[in-house]
Amino acid sequence: MLILAGFAAHQGYLSFPIVLALAFVGGTLGDQLFFFLGHFYGQAVIARFPSWTDRVQQVCRLLQRYHAGVIVGIRFMYGLRIAGPVVIGASAVPPWRFALFNMLGAAIWAMSIGSIGYLFGEALQWLFTDIRRGEEGVLLFIVVVGLLFGVVRRLQRDRRAEH
Repeated sequence: MLILAGFAAHQGYLSFPIVLALAFVGGTLGDQLFFFLGHFYGQAVIARFPSWTDRVQQVCRLLQRYHAGVIVGIRFMYGLRIAGPVVIGASAVPPWRFALFNMLGAAIWAMSIGSIGYLFGEALQWLFTDIRRGEEGVLLFIVVVGLLFGVVRRLQRDRRAEH
């Protein structure tokens, strides 16, 4: 969704700074909500989702080794977007520490993913500008190939008719 919003901002339908600000706020609040869900009801929530078992173990291993990096990067890890903050909340990470690194991660995420959409719009604009410049040449090429194709078919038909 954020990539599409970045693209829409490039096209002038949305304000890019507002897109990034909303993504930052939404990303921060969403992960904070899941953190506090894990902080207050962690084991009950984790027990309710047995399919999270592998994810829980993975987050715990990563958290022991790369504490701050996991908090910042959890939103980029496939399959850990929701389970990650819940597991981190159920661990001994203080809420203030999670909030600090969560905001840093949300800022990086909003700017990088939003910019991908914006740059995608820029690349499309560049591509279509080049296509417009070369469309006369492309049209001429298509006409010449079509004529050659027609002539070759006609010659083949005439040869078959002679035999």
